Amino acid sequence: MSRTRLNGEIRYPEVRVIGSSGEQLGIMSSREAQLLARDQGVDLVEIAANANPPVVKIIDWGKFQYQKMKEEAKNRKKAREKQSELKQMKIGLKISDNDLNIKVRKMREFLDDGDRVKIMIVFKGREMAHKEIGTELLNKVLTLIGDDIVEEGKAQFNGRNLSVGIRKK
Repeated sequence: MSRTRLNGEIRYPEVRVIGSSGEQLGIMSSREAQLLARDQGVDLVEIAANANPPVVKIIDWGKFQYQKMKEEAKNRKKAREKQSELKQMKIGLKISDNDLNIKVRKMREFLDDGDRVKIMIVFKGREMAHKEIGTELLNKVLTLIGDDIVEEGKAQFNGRNLSVGIRKK
């Protein structure tokens, strides 16, 4: 991104001038616009160099930078809000029905917030010999969550974990 030009750095034959309160002052020479800004005790700032004719604004440079910084911060915040997070929920094979219902309710909350959820069935010790129990538990969890979800890929084993990602339709 090129640096914003101001005052004497603006050298165009004609520029479209915007006043300090946002009103259009019309098209004039760069020199006239600079004199107008100097009379008001503020700066002449280039807004749109690619426009025809280029657009400049009569505004205090510090105020302009502050507004620009605030707008960029607001845009970054909006971008962060739109990103969905990946939440992870670990479930052991020997989980009780009550604890499972609590975890399912929490997963539904994550999905309603727009987040994706990675469900991990954790195998400990000799539980690895009974992988079918883990698959049944995973299917039970998916049915408890509801029909309005989409599985992101197939459930797969990674070491001692059986995992699958889900998101809301």
